[in-house]
Amino acid sequence: MTKRELLLEIGLEEMPARFVTNSMDQLSDKIQAWMMEKKISFENIKAFSSPRRLAVLVEGVVEAQEDIHEEAKGPARKIAVDENGEWTKAAIGFCRGQGASVEDIFFKEINGIEYVHVKKFIKGQETKSLLPELQQIITSLTFPKNMKWADKDLRFIRPIKWLLALYGSEVMPFSITTVETANWTLGHRFLGSKIEINEPKDYEKALLGQYVIVNPEERKNAIRSQLVKIEEENNWVIPIDEELLEEVTNLVEYPTALFGRFEEEFLVLPEEVLITSMKEHQRYFPVKSHDGKLLPFFVTVRNGGHEHLEKVAKGNEKVLRARLSDADFFYKEDQKTEIESSLAKLKTIVYHEEIGTLAEKVNRVRKLTNEMAEKLDFSIEDKTVADRAAEISKFDLVTNMVYEFPELQGYMGEKYALQKGEKEAVAKAINEHYMPRNADDHTPSSHVGAALSIAEKMDTIASCFAIGIIPSGSQDPYALRRQATGIVQTLLNKDWEIELEWLIGSALIQIEEAGITKKSKDEIAKEIVAFFKLRIKHILQEKRVRYDLIEAVLGNEIGSLPSLVKRAEVLEARKNDDGFKENMEALSRVLNISSKAEIAGEINRDLFENEYEKNLYNKYVHISEKMEEKISESVSYEQLISLKQEIDEYFDHTMVMADNKEVRENRLNQMVMLAHIIRKFANVNEIIVK
Repeated sequence: MTKRELLLEIGLEEMPARFVTNSMDQLSDKIQAWMMEKKISFENIKAFSSPRRLAVLVEGVVEAQEDIHEEAKGPARKIAVDENGEWTKAAIGFCRGQGASVEDIFFKEINGIEYVHVKKFIKGQETKSLLPELQQIITSLTFPKNMKWADKDLRFIRPIKWLLALYGSEVMPFSITTVETANWTLGHRFLGSKIEINEPKDYEKALLGQYVIVNPEERKNAIRSQLVKIEEENNWVIPIDEELLEEVTNLVEYPTALFGRFEEEFLVLPEEVLITSMKEHQRYFPVKSHDGKLLPFFVTVRNGGHEHLEKVAKGNEKVLRARLSDADFFYKEDQKTEIESSLAKLKTIVYHEEIGTLAEKVNRVRKLTNEMAEKLDFSIEDKTVADRAAEISKFDLVTNMVYEFPELQGYMGEKYALQKGEKEAVAKAINEHYMPRNADDHTPSSHVGAALSIAEKMDTIASCFAIGIIPSGSQDPYALRRQATGIVQTLLNKDWEIELEWLIGSALIQIEEAGITKKSKDEIAKEIVAFFKLRIKHILQEKRVRYDLIEAVLGNEIGSLPSLVKRAEVLEARKNDDGFKENMEALSRVLNISSKAEIAGEINRDLFENEYEKNLYNKYVHISEKMEEKISESVSYEQLISLKQEIDEYFDHTMVMADNKEVRENRLNQMVMLAHIIRKFANVNEIIVK
């Protein structure tokens, strides 16, 4: 069958760089899914993008859908044929619906029952007759932010300026708002021009001639190689921040890297200030020496050719100089302010109208940090450091530098705290309590920083849940998912045996005392626990733990996170052992029958009627005592599965639901006690055994 290439390009006003890649992938995925749904075969699909365009090239597209030969299944014979051997209305209606007649019927047996069948043939439609449906794919694209323009009803990431739509050399006819599809596109906004594309395969080369590298990976590699060249020529080190590189790639269509310089006097500013000014505000790459020192240079990427690079460099130098002059002024002004006066200002800043001021939040975090320091048995010195770090943790939020550069919160807190004579451990904790700031960031290295980080994040989560701010779908304005994941990661990395339910409850006590809650503390706690379980589930999935084993360890209280993860890993490691199935079935048997107990009471050994009850009880006592000791999760597992023999013998010779009420309740009590230690390890009846 003859094949052609399919090309679709959406021409736009410049899009925000952070949305370009996801928008390109979304368009590609939707077109691929549509073609598979329509049964239009193709060989390969390529996605392209630049600040002004989203495009897809589909190679080897057949000229018609596949013809479909299939058998359609209808009613059973007893429904299709009446007692006189005539076709029923059910059979006739089924045939009509399939475009067949009763003469086409044949019977096939499925699971011992004969069913009516007819052979069905559907002629494939021509591809070009279906391609105008791509218009609906374009209008179905979704974006984090949309625009309306002129008097059009369509909401889109940016106004659509042109549509290039080719199947082979033919234009696919459709329109969006007032824009009709055509066979032309626009090159670089200043260096290129309007050109015709006669064949989809010419697309990349034709646009390159108009100063557009339409393949984003090629554009990114071009920038990377130019940075390396500048490095080598000047004996510099240019640290490549991948997020910044991705953003710059989506800001330009024809990249040319160049460098400029700034005055050495600005190097007295903290390195974070200089890098933030360059990266976050100007999209510049900083320059370092081989020994890691920041140098008074920067690298930027121009959207254009190599003409007049000196003028471009001077213009960028001028802009950066103004930025750094502002930063230098703010930095010097901040030196004049004492920490205590900054703390007083926190009382006037509302964190959230329903939650209170920043000062009130700091007080809650301070209390929770101190409670954690006590529970984790910190040294007296660390307790003192933790209390002071929590007390001044937010003072830098009212400084000029953080007001101008919010990305520097914590970093400036550490710098200023050291300048004001605070202990190094206190200053470090102020910075660390924001960690991890993102998915790629580290957790706090110090104990004090980790405790303060957990307390601050837990207070945010608890207070938001208390007033009904709960993440749903893509909506998470206070980044509660990221903060919960940060708490989990920090607890795991510190290997702290601290119960998550206790942590949640301690935070909620203060929230309740402040009168913030809109519902009961217990109800909020349940919601937060469920929220954390989703984060933990994701972490266990990344560790390749099987889904049913995850459900087993998450089936009860979370408790100690390090222990929970280790228990999941033990189950994952042992799931293929000989006897795993029999061991889990024995333990599950206890859990299942324990649910019949209405009220759990004490075990009365005088009511035991056989040696198997005594044996199981003695084994239970031994394992309970063992588990009170500090033993590993793998040893705990071995202890539990060692119960199998006693459990099997017990059930072989003992009727739990005895007629005698006292005996029955005593046996149920024994099952409840045993179930308690089993569930502390895992809710094993969630485990699928084969």
